[in-house]
Amino acid sequence: MAVKQAGQIVLTPFPHTDLSGAKLRPVLMLRRASRYDDWLVCMVSSKLDQAEAGFDEVLATTDGDFAASGLKAPSVLRLSRLAVLDGVLLVGSIGNIANDRLDRIRQRLARWIATAD
Repeated sequence: MAVKQAGQIVLTPFPHTDLSGAKLRPVLMLRRASRYDDWLVCMVSSKLDQAEAGFDEVLATTDGDFAASGLKAPSVLRLSRLAVLDGVLLVGSIGNIANDRLDRIRQRLARWIATAD
């Protein structure tokens, strides 16, 4: 993959939470995580019923940035499923989301991190 940037939706082997394996799936690149080519990403899923209400972001076919996303179906950007991955694992860009959506997602994630249980 040539140029990597936050807001891109790319394909990568995304790890299972128990590290028993990984599945090739789309992820949203949230930001570069270090001076190395490491990226904070969140999983993208077409299983809308898995969305954490008030936290995850649903990307609907009627949204202005849906076509540019490269996704084939309404999907949930699962902030509840994060990973930091080496950039070499980000094998192919399929699209991107709008900058205002990326900003909103980052702000939501920052508020969540800053809030105690």
